[in-house]
Amino acid sequence: MIEIVGIRFHRANRIYYFHTNNLQLSTGDSVVVDTNRGKELGKVVVGPHQVETDESAEPYKPVLRLAVEEDFKQAEERISRNEKAFTRSEELIKKLNLPMKPIAAQYNLDGSHLTIFFSAEKRVDFRELVKELSRSLKTHVELRQLGARDEAKMIGGLGRCGYPLCCVSFLSEFNPVSIRMAKDQNITLNPMKTSGLCGRLLCCLAYECEQYRSMKAKMPAPGQDAQTPLGPAKVLFTNAIKEAVTVQLESGASVEVALADVMWKSKQPQEKKKES
Repeated sequence: MIEIVGIRFHRANRIYYFHTNNLQLSTGDSVVVDTNRGKELGKVVVGPHQVETDESAEPYKPVLRLAVEEDFKQAEERISRNEKAFTRSEELIKKLNLPMKPIAAQYNLDGSHLTIFFSAEKRVDFRELVKELSRSLKTHVELRQLGARDEAKMIGGLGRCGYPLCCVSFLSEFNPVSIRMAKDQNITLNPMKTSGLCGRLLCCLAYECEQYRSMKAKMPAPGQDAQTPLGPAKVLFTNAIKEAVTVQLESGASVEVALADVMWKSKQPQEKKKES
């Protein structure tokens, strides 16, 4: 058994787990950890807990120490260094005429490693760019290509609701979203209504989908015959949120009726005949 903690490096980003290294840590502590990119400053978001050791898995990297004033200073200085590195990467990309768009530049805590995030429609040969950046900035440079959702998460912005993007505010990972989710919620299948700033389906389509499906399973299907307080009718469509059903009466009039006032014959799957 070993003791680990969950650490997050940026708001709403993934949680990574590290060996506590016998340090007394609590949720909310700022710590310096050893990562693949060198030393990084992070915050404990999942308190210490014991886990089984797995010899076949990659060992947990250690928490080096609690953060001190000097670490916070370095983190502040890193912001201006990131901006300069980003500007330099833009200049070199333009100079080398590469079909890519720089999104952000991030140094690790001590400035020994720089990551340039970019987007591109196709694969890009950026070896010359890495050489030029390493020579110019005198540090180890890594380029990382991002997809549309990750790009939006890094840049930020406001969603259709007027609030900051979910991926920036609280979504630490992207869950699969399908057009079927929009259909189940009776949302107009218009890309202008179902797409986010990233151009992909809105993440929020998944939030209430299961609730809609559960509610619609308790309602009659469109085209089904039903009995209402106003007489026999045919179901036109349903409203899961209002728990109401719009029906067409024998007179041809269309009215909305509360689900509790509608009776219909549930379509049960027919039992297979037993072989004699």
